[in-house]
Amino acid sequence: MHYRAPAWLLGGHLQTIYPATCIARPPVAYRRERWTSSDGDFVDVDFVDGQPGKPLVVLFHGLEGSSDSHYARSLMAVLQARGWSGAVPHFRGCSGEPNLTPRFYHSGDADEVDWIVRKLHARAPGPLFAAGVSLGGNALLRWLGESGQAAGIVDAACAVSAPLDLAQGGKALGSGFNMLYTRMFLQTLKPKCLAKLERFPGLFDRSALMNARDLYAFDNVVTAPLHGYRDTDDYWHRASARHVLHEITVPTLVLNARNDPFLPGEHLPLTASNAVTLEYPDEGGHVGFSVGPFPGHIDWLPQKILHFFDGVVPNCATRAHELCEAS
Repeated sequence: MHYRAPAWLLGGHLQTIYPATCIARPPVAYRRERWTSSDGDFVDVDFVDGQPGKPLVVLFHGLEGSSDSHYARSLMAVLQARGWSGAVPHFRGCSGEPNLTPRFYHSGDADEVDWIVRKLHARAPGPLFAAGVSLGGNALLRWLGESGQAAGIVDAACAVSAPLDLAQGGKALGSGFNMLYTRMFLQTLKPKCLAKLERFPGLFDRSALMNARDLYAFDNVVTAPLHGYRDTDDYWHRASARHVLHEITVPTLVLNARNDPFLPGEHLPLTASNAVTLEYPDEGGHVGFSVGPFPGHIDWLPQKILHFFDGVVPNCATRAHELCEAS
């Protein structure tokens, strides 16, 4: 399944913006669970309930994303049609309600991914697959690499448009037309942080937060110090997934378009472990990958993800049924 952009949808920016804003998102019947974390906080997880014994796919969303993001709804709708189960855990503060502790979320959040995946594994009777988009893809790859063989609790994984090199991605988002995306992120991040300051006075410098005009400045004030990093440079270096691609043992697809405005193609890593498939189509934008005649549709990406999972575990539905019967 090689991607080719529609002739009428030209360039990385249009291929990024159009699918996210102009194509209707399919309806999905979610069921929400609230999980309590060990630090007294909560994570909201939206589920699609499939048929007994069918596989479960967990999707980690991107920066300021949610289960309502276009890529989440498109994947969950396809899972619904297959009779598979799906789960979209919300990173803290992204489910529509402020979280309870100073902790937020970040691109290298392998600990949070680990906790969520292990809870899902404990209740999944059959194959468990993991996908991550953008920030969620980077965090998923960090978990896969840091966990090594222990990540084998998932049968396969897929990261889409992950910012594999955070420093280069941050640099790209800090100038020119890309500042449009940065301003969009900051419009929701700053109010969340102001709410944190009301709950936890002195947590960070309010004036520095309000003066932040790019993600470098924002991460320097909020993300890095809140999550144990020295500063933005330390965070962007240590949290980048490119450092752990050679440590991944689970079959994993890394899918990034070379014209992704968030991470230009020249910065994509060229080598990884034998378990990792690096696929870099020339087009697709950032989590775009729409297809078809105008107005197009967004089915290609979920089909691509599931095609990879099917190839890793070809008889996954049968195997899941057998495991369910055995239990």
